[in-house]
Amino acid sequence: MSTALTTAQRAELGALLIARMATLEEEIAAQEGEGGRVAAAAELLDESREGGVQREADRAVALQRASQAHGELERVRDALARLENPGFGLCSTCGEAIGMPRLQAKPWTRHCVACEREMELGQSTPPRL
Repeated sequence: MSTALTTAQRAELGALLIARMATLEEEIAAQEGEGGRVAAAAELLDESREGGVQREADRAVALQRASQAHGELERVRDALARLENPGFGLCSTCGEAIGMPRLQAKPWTRHCVACEREMELGQSTPPRL
């Protein structure tokens, strides 16, 4: 059966989430500059017109990195919002406790190792609990 996280564990995970959020925000700001995501994409597009194939590849990589960072930032913010909920730290697929080492490595995760592995192998689609 599932076990609840202690107050100390929640505090530790909250600190990890806040630190990751700050790192991601810095990375995104560095990638996008002052104009934000749309301006960065437009700038990369203009540069790709001048530099040919290599610039196009660089633009695609930069846009993919920015997209991944935004996605992770959204998951981190969601985890911070859920942190005090009783179900935080429980797998949203099977309902079992997610191991603390996994939560320490990836505190925004919603799945235990077994369910994550099944999803990655395409063996199941997780229901939302």
